[in-house]
Amino acid sequence: MNGITRRTVGLGVAAGCLAMPWVRNASAAEPLRLRCSLDTAPSHGRNQSLTDFLKKVEAASDGQIKPEIFPSGQLFPDLDVGKALIQGQVEMAAPGSWTITGIIPDADLFQLPALYGRSIEVNHRVSDGSAGAHIMSEIRTRLRSHVIGPWLDLGFDNWYTTRTPLPSLAALKGLKLRNSGGAGQAWRAHFFEALPITASWPSVPLALSQGTFDGVASTNESLASAQLWEAGIRYALEDGQFVGIYIPMVSLVFWNKLTPGQQEMMTRLWAESIPAYRQNMAAAQAKARETLMAHGVAFTVPSADEIAEVRRRMVAEQDAVLKLTKISPETLKLVMADVGTDT
Repeated sequence: MNGITRRTVGLGVAAGCLAMPWVRNASAAEPLRLRCSLDTAPSHGRNQSLTDFLKKVEAASDGQIKPEIFPSGQLFPDLDVGKALIQGQVEMAAPGSWTITGIIPDADLFQLPALYGRSIEVNHRVSDGSAGAHIMSEIRTRLRSHVIGPWLDLGFDNWYTTRTPLPSLAALKGLKLRNSGGAGQAWRAHFFEALPITASWPSVPLALSQGTFDGVASTNESLASAQLWEAGIRYALEDGQFVGIYIPMVSLVFWNKLTPGQQEMMTRLWAESIPAYRQNMAAAQAKARETLMAHGVAFTVPSADEIAEVRRRMVAEQDAVLKLTKISPETLKLVMADVGTDT
């Protein structure tokens, strides 16, 4: 009996030894979950871009990476997603640069006077150049996240009002103008002798209709999607005061789980896709402009000479903006080098 028992035990141990490597390999082959947190709706251009990209990632990985997009702030609003990445509560996000300035003040670089009214090409020289690389390094250190490639445009912020016509920038004087937050946006309103008011986007329609503020700083697409002509928006002054940009990033915890081949694949797919994503976002802004005009919004576009003169006066106060935003002098130097000799 004892012999049979020993033989049985021996066979069981041998079988177990053979089974263990199989168990480990099966575990290693389990798909990696990639939760992507976005606080905009599924119809938004950012969501559509990330949805397309992650479908490509899943297909190229043969299902070894399993993405899940959580829209409309189901997991985290952009203001909180930086902390979520640090704590490993989410694997991917693409927050607006302005939403991470509480952790990385230099990410507010698009509020610098030197970039006021600049073309999208100049802004891309900054985001895709040495200044952008510097921000990505800070994201790696402070948000413990890896930026997968070039940043995604939202579009240019402009001025929009309800009752006050906007034939020129001088018309902004004395108006109460809502912005999405940050010292740079507040400073710009003060520069035009307006009163800046920070308010959440969901509160904007009622506040406009009740006259709580006279107008907003936002984008064509944001106004059209919210149908703010119904809240009284009638005038637009399209100065392209700054470009909103989303930064696509994955947590280092997730990134370091990928094989070198998978990392290369994600990097390559984003690089191949970003030109089309940027074009789509620009097209959405142009279509939104047409929609606003069709609903009676009158547009004024300052001349290039007027924008250049305003920027020159703003740059004279750039040191004050650095102190308010806490953007480092090093970042300013990188921005100016990327901008080059453009006036």
